[in-house]
Amino acid sequence: MQVYGVKDYLNRMYQIIGAAMDLYNELGYGFSEPVYQECLSIICTEKGIPWTREKDLKMYFHGKELKKFYKADFVCFDDIIVELKAVNELTSDHRAQLFNYLRITDSPAGMLINFGNPNRLISERYLYDEDTGQYQYVTRSSAY
Repeated sequence: MQVYGVKDYLNRMYQIIGAAMDLYNELGYGFSEPVYQECLSIICTEKGIPWTREKDLKMYFHGKELKKFYKADFVCFDDIIVELKAVNELTSDHRAQLFNYLRITDSPAGMLINFGNPNRLISERYLYDEDTGQYQYVTRSSAY
């Protein structure tokens, strides 16, 4: 897996957010997460964003693959994990889920996208910070 710079990841993330915004503007809020997953698949394909839906995330412990695995809603551009939600607001549990997915896959970038807010699409973007060893919330201004 090739690791890109902050600007490259943010540009890819904003492409994904653009697709999600198009979906939110057309469909609105109030549908279930699987509906948004299916619709986002269509829009990502139309926009040329490479994606895999419900990708199995294998987990290892002491070098052995566990029978238990997780499924990411989307993996875009081969290494950006995208978790979709259709809830009133994002919580620390949603963030913990994303961070666990990022840790077990060593993915450098992840996003939470929430379609459940009646006023607007909510998104959060995270990148791994080698200096701190943690995932940090990032904005476009983080790259400049």
